[in-house]
Amino acid sequence: MPGPIDRRSFVQAGTLASAVGFFSSVSAQDSPSGSSSPNSRLVVGVMGLSRGQSLAESFAAEENVEVRYLCDVDSQRIDSCSAKLSEQYQIKPKGVGDFRKILDDPEVDALVCAAPNHWHAPASILACSAEKHVYVEKPCSHNPWEGETMIQAARKHNRCVQMGSQRRSSPGWIEAIAQLRGGAIGDVYLARAFYSSLRGSIGKGTKAAVPKHLDFELWQGPAPRTDYVSNLVHYNWHWRWQWGNGELGNNGVHTLDLCRWGLGVDYPTKVTSSGGRYCFDDDQETPDTHTVCFEFPGGKAASWHGLSCNRHDSDDFVLFYGKEGAMEVDSAGGFKVFDKSNKLVRESAPNSVGQPQHIANFCSAIRQDNWKSLNAEIEEGHRSTLLCHLGNIAHRIGQSLECNPANGHILHNDKAMSLWQRDYADGWKPTV
Repeated sequence: MPGPIDRRSFVQAGTLASAVGFFSSVSAQDSPSGSSSPNSRLVVGVMGLSRGQSLAESFAAEENVEVRYLCDVDSQRIDSCSAKLSEQYQIKPKGVGDFRKILDDPEVDALVCAAPNHWHAPASILACSAEKHVYVEKPCSHNPWEGETMIQAARKHNRCVQMGSQRRSSPGWIEAIAQLRGGAIGDVYLARAFYSSLRGSIGKGTKAAVPKHLDFELWQGPAPRTDYVSNLVHYNWHWRWQWGNGELGNNGVHTLDLCRWGLGVDYPTKVTSSGGRYCFDDDQETPDTHTVCFEFPGGKAASWHGLSCNRHDSDDFVLFYGKEGAMEVDSAGGFKVFDKSNKLVRESAPNSVGQPQHIANFCSAIRQDNWKSLNAEIEEGHRSTLLCHLGNIAHRIGQSLECNPANGHILHNDKAMSLWQRDYADGWKPTV
C-alpha cells in the first residue's frame, strides 16, 4: 500500500487529526475497565483464501498478531497461501478445511471471514457465540435478516465485529468526509457512485464430478443443497442468488457505504431499480447493467450505476453534490472540490484504500475491549449492505420499495419481504 498521505499545503495539519478523532468515535480512555493490554498478542484464523490471502498477509504484517490458521474448503488454496506466508513472513500457519476447528481453539481471538457471501453471517454468528471477534468481508450478509442477526450476536457476546469496508479507515477518505462535514460544498443532498468492469460470459454449466481437492458439501454449508456444476466455484457463485448478491453486493457495497457516510444517512425511505442481464445469454441470474436509486429522510438521495461488461463509463468513483458546490472522490481518497460555477477550488492527492489502517483499527478495538471504536462496526456495515439487498430485491420483484426509515424494513409489500431472509440447510440456520 502507498505510504502516508502527502497532503497539499491548503490542508492544515490539524484537519486530518480532527477527522480521525471524530470518526473513530471512542478513545482508548473510554474502553471498559477490564480491557486487555494494548500490547497483548492477538491470534487469528483466516477463512476463505481468495480475498483472504491478502487479509492474511495484512494481519501477518501487524505487530504482535499471529496468523495461526488458514482455512479453505479447497486444499490447493491452503497450500498456496501457506507457501506465500512462509516465504514472506517466515510463518507456517495450520491449514484446516473446517473453520469450526479455528473456533474450537481457546487461544484464538478472532476469525477473519472472507468466504463466499452465503457464509459471512453464519460463520460470524458462530464465531461470536464461541467468544471470538470477527473481521468479515463485505457484504456482511447474504440477506437482510442475517445482518440484523449479526448485530444481535455481536451485542449479546460483546464482540468486536468489523466489516471490511476499508475506506472507512483510509486517511484520504476520512479527510474528504471531514471536508464535507465542514461545509466545503454546503449542505450535501446527493451522492452518485459508479462501477465498471469487463466481465465475460459465465457460460452454461453442466453437472460434473466434484474435484478431489474441493469439499463441496462444506462449501455449500448453510445454503440448501444443489448439484455441483462446472461453472460455479470459485467465482461465478457471485452471479447466482443462491450464494451471491450480484455486482451490487460485490462492488456496489463499497461505494454505497461511502455515499451513506458522506450524506450522513442511515436507512432509506424509497428504493428503485432498473437493469438486467443484457450482454450474454448464460447462467448468470444477477444484472450486468444496473442502476439503483435511494431516497433518504431530510431531502437526500444516492444512486449507484454499475456496468459489469463495459468499461466505457465515468472515471469517477463517488460524487457528492451540495448547495454550494460538488466534490469528486477517487478510490484511494483523493478529492477535488468545485464551487457552484464548477471551478476547482481545492484538491487532495490520493492516499490508499486503507486496508492496513482498517486492520489496525480492528486489532486496537479488540485490545481495548471496545467495539464502539471500530470504524466499520457491524451495525454500520449492515446499514450499507442493506442498501444492496434492497436494490436487489427491487430488481428481483420488478417494483419500487417503500421502506421504514427507522430500520430499513420494506413496507406494504409481502412479496418483497419474502426475500428478507432465505431458507437454510438443515442445522445451519443462524441462531443467537
